[in-house]
Amino acid sequence: MLLQLLSVFWEALSLQVILVFLATFLLLADYKKRIRPRDFPPGPRPLPLLGNIPHFGAKNPHLAARKLAEKYGNVFSIQVGKIWIVIVNGLHLVKEALVHQGENFIDRPVDPLSKEITRSLGLIASNGLTWKQQRRFAISMLKNFGLGKRTLEERIQEECRYLNEAIEAEKGQPFDPQFQINNAASNIICSVTFGDRFDYHDTNFQKLLLFLDEIIYLQGCIWTQLYNAFPTLMKHLPGPHQTVIKNWGQLKSFVREIIEKHEEDRNPSAPKDFIDAYLNHMATEDAASSFHKDNLLQSTLDLFFAGTETSSTTLRWALLYMAISPEIQARVQVEIDSVIGQSRQPAIGDKDSMPYTNAVVHEVQRMSSIVPLNVPRIATKDTTLAGFHVPKGTILLANLTSVLFEKDEWETPNVFNPGHFLENGQFRKREAFLPFSAGKRACLGEQLARIELFLFFTALLQKFTFQAPKGMTLSLDHRSGLTLSPQPYRICAFSR
Repeated sequence: MLLQLLSVFWEALSLQVILVFLATFLLLADYKKRIRPRDFPPGPRPLPLLGNIPHFGAKNPHLAARKLAEKYGNVFSIQVGKIWIVIVNGLHLVKEALVHQGENFIDRPVDPLSKEITRSLGLIASNGLTWKQQRRFAISMLKNFGLGKRTLEERIQEECRYLNEAIEAEKGQPFDPQFQINNAASNIICSVTFGDRFDYHDTNFQKLLLFLDEIIYLQGCIWTQLYNAFPTLMKHLPGPHQTVIKNWGQLKSFVREIIEKHEEDRNPSAPKDFIDAYLNHMATEDAASSFHKDNLLQSTLDLFFAGTETSSTTLRWALLYMAISPEIQARVQVEIDSVIGQSRQPAIGDKDSMPYTNAVVHEVQRMSSIVPLNVPRIATKDTTLAGFHVPKGTILLANLTSVLFEKDEWETPNVFNPGHFLENGQFRKREAFLPFSAGKRACLGEQLARIELFLFFTALLQKFTFQAPKGMTLSLDHRSGLTLSPQPYRICAFSR
């Protein structure tokens, strides 16, 4: 009798009623997952399923972070899918998280897209003992192959000559400098990792740089957030996330071929680059288990990726700022003419005698803030930050833009002002200058990047004056991805 009643009841239910019931049940279950943990930082209310993806502004997350900090304070939280993220703002709290509590936030989160691409290997995405061993080896090899030595400076000076020749060939006509600058910056890290540079007319290498540029842009878009929030679904759907995975595959194939070539040709008694040294170390009896071909591939890719993108993007911002601010450009050139002249190339030893030029390079880095929210960290244990409870497994983003534009730290934070780094005519270091992050996970190529930026920038302004094309107004609008880069622009380079 009971079964008959249940059968009649079930048949009476319409499909619409059943769907409404299921939807209500799922929304209630989802809502419970979106209740903030006790004593957790405040933030906007997450939406069903999406969390705070619409609030955080996938197009310009660093600007959304600024608005949310104004409303909720310098420590606030958001949810992406089911993942809780804490964002810290301002010099005091960024240093608290990255330096003073650095061990509590030392690891990288293992998000679905990163795992798909890197398998948590290499220098950027690895954790624990593997990360320590790979980073220590990479730093050691950077030093062995020129960092802080005359040989590396000579490599950069040589590349400066190639870059100047390529720009001279434009004959003062409008051109997009991204092509030449990307190749030049990439050649420095390529000479260290691969033992060779690539000609500016190498079409295969140019394709790789285009793949890299596409990755930088697409991996910072909302599709990446959706992939990490709903990996099982997104893995089977078309979209830019599939292009990111495909492009990484192309870069891996390129590096894998170079590694195989090194295995065939290398002389174990005379390693000439990072790959040779890594293969030598792998062959030693006491090599740690983390030293294998997959880690070599990913570590080499990480060096290539980071060493190309950060320096080239900063240099493109530098030329844009110089063309927009001709009076600053002219003052840099006066200092170059006074200290170096036109008869010899700039050297890193000139930097201490060129405080204004050095200040301009630093101000370009401050204003461009090319890695605005830093690379994500994850809490390795339950901890307290600014009085809030941060449970183990919570992702942390350090808003570096909030430090580089902090009103209490910079006299004119929203104005391009080299005076921020000058005091009584001398260069002035600033605690709030953190474009390379801070703590044990800070950029391992910081010293190399500093040398590159000074030498490339000085060499370019020694030989050229950069101006907007006639009748055109240049813009400081940015393109948001994994980094903040200038929107594509055309510029004129007139020989001096």
